Amino acid sequence: MKNIRMLLLVSTAVFAAACGRDSSTNDDALSKDLALASQAQPYMPQQITSPTEMGYAYNPYTGQFQPVPQAPFQVPQPVVQRVATRPAAVRRTSSGSSSRVVYEPAPVRRNTKRDAVIGAAAGAVIGATVSRDKMKGGIIGAVAGGVLGGIIGHTVDVQRP
Repeated sequence: MKNIRMLLLVSTAVFAAACGRDSSTNDDALSKDLALASQAQPYMPQQITSPTEMGYAYNPYTGQFQPVPQAPFQVPQPVVQRVATRPAAVRRTSSGSSSRVVYEPAPVRRNTKRDAVIGAAAGAVIGATVSRDKMKGGIIGAVAGGVLGGIIGHTVDVQRP
């Protein structure tokens, strides 16, 4: 009971001391801050537009920005470049008086099966070693290693002659 009375008495004394201070100095500082804040100018965004936004492009030969010619309702066409991968892959056909060149892709050798077998063997060994149930771990490791090895052999381990 004495502890409760002491707690109430101390909290009341602290509250009275905090509320009984002279706040005239605080009011003066607050009014100065408010007066200074009311004089501040609002943020004005820049009134500058870049040359690119105005339709100019940099010409490296002259070192200046020059206007980009704009034709109405024209869509720029993509640039298509055809490059022969190997001179031996070019096949020439002739039909009548004109001839054309057909570009065939270079042959590619993928190692999908070989890498799938290697991955399955490594996965089976790791799965059997790590798992408590050796048979189940070996099977799961072999399947996971085979799939992963097949993917790597098909996409990463590609040989171009």
